[in-house]
Amino acid sequence: MQGKGRSDLAVTSLWHIRGNLKDLIDYVENPEKTVPKEGMQDFFHVFSYVKNPEKTDNGEYVSALNCLKETALQQMILTKKQYQKTGGYIAWHGYQSFKPDEVTPEQCHEIGLKLAGEMWGDKYQIIVATLLDRGHLHNHFCFNSVSYLDGKKYNYSKSEQKRLREVSDRFCREYGLSVIENPKKAPSRPLYLDEKSGKPTRYNVYLEDLTEAISGSRDIPHMMKYLTDKGYEVDFSGSHWKMKLPQYKHFTRLDTLDGRLTPDFIRSHLGTRARYGNYKARISYSPHMPEEYKNAWKPRYYWCYQLGIFPKGTDYKPTSPLMKEELRKLDEITAQVRYMSKHNISTLSDLHADRDRNQAEMDRLTDHRRHLQNKIRRASPTEKETLRAEKNGITEQITDLRKRLKYAAAIEKRSAHIDDCLNQIHDTIENQRSNQQQQTIKTDRRREESLR
Repeated sequence: MQGKGRSDLAVTSLWHIRGNLKDLIDYVENPEKTVPKEGMQDFFHVFSYVKNPEKTDNGEYVSALNCLKETALQQMILTKKQYQKTGGYIAWHGYQSFKPDEVTPEQCHEIGLKLAGEMWGDKYQIIVATLLDRGHLHNHFCFNSVSYLDGKKYNYSKSEQKRLREVSDRFCREYGLSVIENPKKAPSRPLYLDEKSGKPTRYNVYLEDLTEAISGSRDIPHMMKYLTDKGYEVDFSGSHWKMKLPQYKHFTRLDTLDGRLTPDFIRSHLGTRARYGNYKARISYSPHMPEEYKNAWKPRYYWCYQLGIFPKGTDYKPTSPLMKEELRKLDEITAQVRYMSKHNISTLSDLHADRDRNQAEMDRLTDHRRHLQNKIRRASPTEKETLRAEKNGITEQITDLRKRLKYAAAIEKRSAHIDDCLNQIHDTIENQRSNQQQQTIKTDRRREESLR
């Protein structure tokens, strides 16, 4: 991968599409009524450009390699069936974007076809679509995970990552286009999408707190103390300074957050807001916590108050970096809280009871559906229609129960995570209080000694 998320230079990226053959078949048979699973939306959008070509200049910039673009998905399905490889990664989806106003649509599509041909054209069925509806031109690549030639699955290894970047850069140089000369490791796609949407991810939370620490501290020891009081672990030894939150295994180098953040740069920019003394780090708790939640086992509701979700309309902003990062999972947390409220779940015992009820009901319905399937095989054509309608109704119930079980598992996992985070925040605040008390004692002793 190369510089994912930047549109000022030529960049490339590739990621897998997980699903099963039924997802592809459903889309081919009824694309208007198919609701793509998470992660498959962009993949299906590329194939929709064949039928809705207004984004690609009436289809002029949609091409296929080793298949016909009008029947590309059908041909991919046949390849998977031929080699009996219908699960796991069903396809790969990538893009190649260029600096605005540097390349024409014809050049963009031509480079995309050359890149796809050299990378995957010897074995895989590929669609290349050049999109014209954004501020910068970019190519999308969608190709089968299974080779039509020998049935082998594509493996996107580190060497393939490097080759993709090098091939793309070579073609860009041939056309006189800009490339990233010193690419850095790109973030994961979920992290990239969260950063793009403005959610407080780990790295921009780090950068925000680091900026505060630099501008609010007049020397390096106070800057380190500021970050430590916020809950960070810091390592300012060597030529590359590092920091991390305690729940992460590895440190993050400061100069990966911003290339300018070298030790010399930081030293020269200390104290821009601290003319009259060092700023103290502050971690606050939401003032809106009702008394009934403070001592009850309702960590999820307590968590929502600390994030500033409850009550609505509050201007409270969490100051703990742990909580700031949790805001990127806000949609997921909100859905889980609504599920708990709807089903009157307030304790871990309630959650386990709800899970057991749903599992027992799903097992019962699964057995009943299996029994119906056996009856359908032996039924007359008229009876089959009735039995299939009943079976479809049961399938819908099973699907709903699966969602409930998924919620229960996610809630239990997140509850343990919430407890850990709250304990870390509590420990951080206790350390701050202890340090402040020690500082007060030292100040009082100095005052007493000066009065003697």
